Amino acid sequence: MTDFKMQKDADGVAVITWDTIGKSMNVMNEQGFFDLDALIDYALADDAVKGVIITSGKDGSFAGGMDLNIIAQMKDAAGDNPAQGLFDGLMRMHAILRKIERAGMDSKTNKGGKPIAAALPGTALGIGLEIPLACHRIFAADNPKAKIGLPEIMVGIFPGMGGTTRLVRKMGAMAASPFLLEGKLNEPKKAKMAGLVDEVVAAEELIDKAREWVLSEPKIVKPWDEKGYKMPGGAPYHPAGFMTYIGASAMVNGKTQGAFPAAKALLSAAYEGALVPFDTALRIEARWFTNVLMNPSSSAMIRSLFINKQALEKGANRPDVPDQRVNKVGVLGAGMMGAGIALVSAMAGIDVILIDQDQDAANRGKAYTASYMDKGIKRGKATEEKKTATLECITATTDYAALSDCDLIIEAVFEDPRVKAEATKLAEAASGVDCIFATNTSTLPITELAKAYTRPEQFIGIHFFSPVERMMLVEIIKGAETGPRAVAKALDYVRQIRKTPIVVNDARFFYCNRCIIPYINEGIRMVAEGVTPALIDNAARQLGFPIGPLQLIDETSIELGAKIARATRAAMGQEYPDEAVDDVIFWMEEQGRLGRRTNAGFFDYDEKGKRQGYWGGLSERYPPADDQPDLITVQHRLMFAQVLEAVRALEEGVLEDIREGDVGAVLAWGFAPWSGGPFSWLDIIGAPYAAERCDQLTDLFGARFATPDLLREMAEKGDSFYERFGGSQSKAA
Repeated sequence: MTDFKMQKDADGVAVITWDTIGKSMNVMNEQGFFDLDALIDYALADDAVKGVIITSGKDGSFAGGMDLNIIAQMKDAAGDNPAQGLFDGLMRMHAILRKIERAGMDSKTNKGGKPIAAALPGTALGIGLEIPLACHRIFAADNPKAKIGLPEIMVGIFPGMGGTTRLVRKMGAMAASPFLLEGKLNEPKKAKMAGLVDEVVAAEELIDKAREWVLSEPKIVKPWDEKGYKMPGGAPYHPAGFMTYIGASAMVNGKTQGAFPAAKALLSAAYEGALVPFDTALRIEARWFTNVLMNPSSSAMIRSLFINKQALEKGANRPDVPDQRVNKVGVLGAGMMGAGIALVSAMAGIDVILIDQDQDAANRGKAYTASYMDKGIKRGKATEEKKTATLECITATTDYAALSDCDLIIEAVFEDPRVKAEATKLAEAASGVDCIFATNTSTLPITELAKAYTRPEQFIGIHFFSPVERMMLVEIIKGAETGPRAVAKALDYVRQIRKTPIVVNDARFFYCNRCIIPYINEGIRMVAEGVTPALIDNAARQLGFPIGPLQLIDETSIELGAKIARATRAAMGQEYPDEAVDDVIFWMEEQGRLGRRTNAGFFDYDEKGKRQGYWGGLSERYPPADDQPDLITVQHRLMFAQVLEAVRALEEGVLEDIREGDVGAVLAWGFAPWSGGPFSWLDIIGAPYAAERCDQLTDLFGARFATPDLLREMAEKGDSFYERFGGSQSKAA
């Protein structure tokens, strides 16, 4: 069995069809490369073949990318020299694509050769675009749902099968940068405007148009293989090109703060490759790609943001119960969270009953969807028809009786147990006996909230992050009596709205907030100690966090932080550990500096809400110490404050699967994405060093850094988290 098959027609055109066995979308594996190579050899050697079309047997797509297990196989096959094995494997693949590109042309005269066209029925990502880039002309079907681009940078690598070298030479460094450095994806018409593809044609004419071109005896030599080739936008030694690369370097370092190895390696491959002939540039690209693949960051990012994320989205930890697809969802509360939940549900085609106490409030909640769709229409990402269809899914009302045929109800009212209990009882009285009830809460215990519902096995927590339409993670929380059907219903619903779920057990702050709050608190503690705010936030950004802890609490609300602190103190009594944090937070609250929404917090803001710098009053109250800590100490305080909570959550059974811990951390609050998440980071630095560093931090800063028993045991045994717990549902007990 092979993923590639070839047919020759009467006109002498060989059509190679890629159709990966057992997959809904083509994925390139090692054998696939060899099969494609053999067919190209056959077509080039056959005098009856005038040209080749490479297309897909999958409806609506060309290819989704590379099977990343190839990388692991190349490493393993190389034994004691994995870097050499990777480089040699990459160069073999480069040779196959270069063979397609040269297509039998004479190396000296560029004469002869057979035209090879790529015909893309739809989505073409990663290697699914790198193969077409090696062809002589790219035809794409006019499929507005298709996405075309090179998203590798999003999972910690970069286009290493010639995509970087070819795109820079095809478009110039400036034009190529959004696709290489940002992983930008375009639908076919925009891809043509950008220069990624050559022609966009009607889907039913795709092969015919490609065949017509192949038979037209076109010129097929690539510009970079001709004498006198000049790179678009200028090479690095050209004044314009020099400024482009200077600007690109500044942009990369500004955005990544040096924390993401792939971005730096990509820029180096592009810059160095632009100084030399094409074939040498491919070797440079392969060397930098090998460098990235040998960095543990790339393995961790691929594992968390690709392999583990996909596994969770496909129901890796779903209970074995029948399909629980949601037909109609009730949303209680039409505020910011409720309106967002209604929006994403309606966009997935689910009927929504949006309830609020006041009809005007309910209408405003529905209007949020209209406003969102209008913005999408202006950006060309939505249509009037899609807007109409989405709004038709939402019924805004004050009448709880409208919930009668809902199979899922999500409560998103004010974060107060009494208010939630009242809404829960009203909804249960109006709904059917099989309805699953979910509460959207970020801090209140699910087991306690379930007491307001007479069927606790059908009660569950579904914690959305704000803004709902932008945040990709949803945290599902099981109460003490939550049953498997409720878990399955929540997971199937999250899949319907195209988000990534993690499932955790009930405990104070669940998992995500349990780790986020110590991150914020550690930053605030350092303010009280006299550490300069800029050092705190910039230390976090240089770790890869999107924003530092002080900026984060401004964004989420200092007032909310004070409320959580009071509630936590009341619940924990004398065990409450955060008095030093409260001193800062409560004082800020007294000053009326409640965060960005009031244009006053740790930062000053202008009338439009733009940050103007740290508030001067902070340094008056907490003067900067003469002796500032070193960067690594600040970073380790911020990192260990979070990862130790993740380990404790695993120890206590709040977290059942470290894959969920890593994916959740990166997607929920942007935990150092280059690391792959807290457990991946601990594996990168090693349990022995982590335990040693915890002991040092405990001596310096207190018991909150005490080494958890699990981490201590793993340090003594030399274990790693993914060796012990990875790959399946994993409990520490």
